[in-house]
Amino acid sequence: MISADDMSILSLVANASLVVKFVMGLLLAVSGISWYWIFRKGFALRSARNATSSFEHQFWTGGDLTALYRAASADRDSAGPLARIFEAGYREFAKLRGQAGLEASDIIDGSRRAMKATLQRELDDLEAHLAFLASVGSVSPYVGLFGTVWGIMNAFRGLSNVGAATLAQVAPGIAEALVATAIGLFAAIPAVVAYNRYAHDVDRLAIRFESFTEEFSNILQRQIR
Repeated sequence: MISADDMSILSLVANASLVVKFVMGLLLAVSGISWYWIFRKGFALRSARNATSSFEHQFWTGGDLTALYRAASADRDSAGPLARIFEAGYREFAKLRGQAGLEASDIIDGSRRAMKATLQRELDDLEAHLAFLASVGSVSPYVGLFGTVWGIMNAFRGLSNVGAATLAQVAPGIAEALVATAIGLFAAIPAVVAYNRYAHDVDRLAIRFESFTEEFSNILQRQIR
C-alpha cells in the first residue's frame, strides 16, 4: 500500500535519482532567473511607456524645441527613450545647420540618421533578455521531459529484479519522473506569456518611435526653409 507521505512532492523529489534531481534543480534555477527578468523587464517597459507618453505630451503641446533639448540633455538617463531620440536628432540638426555649404537635405538626412541610430540602441535595450525568456519557454518542457523519461527508465529497470510488478512498486518512480515535467512547464509557461506580451509592447513602442522620427524630421525641414 502506498502511503500519502511516500507520494508527497517533497518525498518524491528527495527520493528521485541523481539525474532527475539535477534536472529539477536546473529547471528551478532557470525559472528563478526568468522570473527576475520578467519583473525587471515589466518595470522597464512600463517606465518607457510612461516616459514616452510624457514626452509626446510636452512635444505636441507646442513646447519650445530648444528648451526640450536642454531638458533632455541635462538628464538623459531618466528622460526616456523618445526624449533621447529627439535629443540626438536635434543635436545633429543644430551642429549641421551651423556648417556652411550644406544643403537642407543633407542636414535633414544627418538628423534622421542620428535619430535612427539612437532609436535602434533604445530598441536593443528594450529587447535585451527577451531572447532568454523565449529560450526558457521553448526549451524547459523538453528538459523536463528528459528528466521524466530518465526517471521512468529507472522505474522500469528496477522492476527487472522483481518477479511480480505491482502498482506500489512502479508508482513512486513514475510519479517522481512526472514531477520533472511539471517543473519544466512551471518554468516555461510564465516565460512564454511574458515574452509574447513584452515583444508586443516593444513593437508598439518601436512604431511610436519611428512615427515620431518621421514627424520630427518634417518639422526640422520646415524650420530650414
